[in-house]
Amino acid sequence: MSDKRTKPALVLGAFLFLGLALCGYLVSTSILRIKALDRTITVKGLSEREVRANVAIWPIPFKEADNDLNTLATRIQKKNAIVIDFLTKSGFSENEIFTSAPAVTDRLAQDYAGAEKALRYSGSSTISVYTDKVDLVRDSMKRLVDLGKQGVAISGQDYEYKTTFLFTGLNELKPAMVEEATRNAREVAIKFAQDSQSTLGKIRRASQGQFTIEDRDANTPYIKKVRVVSTVEYYLSD
Repeated sequence: MSDKRTKPALVLGAFLFLGLALCGYLVSTSILRIKALDRTITVKGLSEREVRANVAIWPIPFKEADNDLNTLATRIQKKNAIVIDFLTKSGFSENEIFTSAPAVTDRLAQDYAGAEKALRYSGSSTISVYTDKVDLVRDSMKRLVDLGKQGVAISGQDYEYKTTFLFTGLNELKPAMVEEATRNAREVAIKFAQDSQSTLGKIRRASQGQFTIEDRDANTPYIKKVRVVSTVEYYLSD
């Protein structure tokens, strides 16, 4: 009787032992795989382009002063016409030229107005050009002295009157630049893997940075630098 009971117990014990051994093997193998998957490298890839601006916004401001309000308004209108004539003769179309409402200040109404002999009213007006003729804007800016000869004193020293150059063709560049940034990141990862005697695996995660558009330098704002950085994390294996 004891032998009959012993044999099943031995068989059951053997199966339990094999089962535990197999589970231990599977667990250890899984741990090794997890550790292998934990080996990663994070790299960055850069893509840059230099492009020319394709839109220009050019404000042309001037100021006038007079003791008579009607006379001041007439002078502003006359000089608006002079500026517009200069622009049309330079090659800009009427739908590229915009005239802002004039701003008039009564100096005697100001709290800080003094008793010195000054013209009572001061007025300002701005003629703006919004165009894709960037080179024409640059050439015309060099001839602003012609307006001075006609009595129009340009007062564009303030930052708000700075000529702005824009690049609006970013969407056309995005696919190629993202591809280049990702390729550059992979080249860096391959070099690291070779140096560490590892094998580069699949991508674990990737993220694309924001595209930035900046002036190439302060002297050439019409030339832009477009830049994007891609961050990619790869698996490594021995």
